[in-house]
Amino acid sequence: QVQLVESGGGLVQPGGSLRLSCAASGFTFSNYYMNWVRQAPGKGPEWVSSINPSSRTISYVDSVKGRFTISRDNAKNTLYLQMNSLKPEDTALYYCEVPAKGSRGRGTQVTVSS
Repeated sequence: QVQLVESGGGLVQPGGSLRLSCAASGFTFSNYYMNWVRQAPGKGPEWVSSINPSSRTISYVDSVKGRFTISRDNAKNTLYLQMNSLKPEDTALYYCEVPAKGSRGRGTQVTVSS
């Protein structure tokens, strides 16, 4: 079965950086689009970024453009999200998902606070 395990979250000051990872198993990772999604307290899920299997097609929500970078290593079955210049409004539970399979991990918490 599909398994997605996120890691790399934590508490960081505004302006800081974090790198999230998502380890995938149970499917052929290199064949699928992958997403990062986040959910802030009291709000619904928000799509953050997508990447196609070859990494040639990448997109971001406007609020993170220029600050976040999505990438993947198909040899390691791992998805990444490099987050720089973090803001308090980036505080959320971050999930990776493989939309074609309707699967999402449990998430990793990112808290941006001084």
